[in-house]
Amino acid sequence: MARIKPIKLRGALHARLDAKGFRHARYWPSPDLAQFVEHYWAVDWTLDEPCVRETLPHPVVHLVAENDEATIGGPATRRWTRRFAPGHGRVFAIKFRVGGFRPFVDGPVSAHADCVRAAHEVFGECARDLGRDVLAAADHHAAVEIYESFLRGLGVRDDPVVDLVAGIAGRIAGDRDITRIEQVATESGLTPRTLQRLFRDYVGASPKWLIQRYRLHEAVARIDAGAACDWAALALDLGYSDQAHLIRDFKKIVGRTPVEYAKAGVRA
Repeated sequence: MARIKPIKLRGALHARLDAKGFRHARYWPSPDLAQFVEHYWAVDWTLDEPCVRETLPHPVVHLVAENDEATIGGPATRRWTRRFAPGHGRVFAIKFRVGGFRPFVDGPVSAHADCVRAAHEVFGECARDLGRDVLAAADHHAAVEIYESFLRGLGVRDDPVVDLVAGIAGRIAGDRDITRIEQVATESGLTPRTLQRLFRDYVGASPKWLIQRYRLHEAVARIDAGAACDWAALALDLGYSDQAHLIRDFKKIVGRTPVEYAKAGVRA
């Protein structure tokens, strides 16, 4: 039976101002699928008025069931924005590990970057009714069982490269001192060129992109926690060459400067 996973909305903009009316749940995968799946997640909502939710890009693939359809959302390189209308809704999805989607497809994950495709276009007719079946399940645990039966039916085998790239991505996410590709390449015993090739194939984004994006995730988390006020010190701590570099990168992805983002959170 699927076990519930603690929720931490990493990368969600203004996460501490979570909109009223949303209910989140996450579940761990079974051991035989843990190499490929990070977790299963569900969001149910009942809204009295429209709202907008935004999330920073993540280097992962999602299989999403909504409105009786299943879609594959590739790794995103841009900010995700969705406008919700008043009423009820539900989504139930698989979040693959970094690199964990690659064994399920024939080509590189980079071919799926910034794309949303019907699941049956990727997996064939076996996925035609997947979204409907998942959303019709009696409860979340039953929905997870349907997903896991589907994944097992695809017949993938363990792939040690998944663990390699997921481990490198985890190091990048967890160590703020990593600011250059050469650092993780040396640690993993790979050349920078080989590392870039592996990430293009298995992740769909370059190691340099991951380094930049995870630093921005950390900056947003600190601002949301009310801990960021010295922007020059924050830039230095996150490995940016200077404050201006942080501001440019932050505005490009978040859509506003760190000061503007912090002020928006206070007003909300």
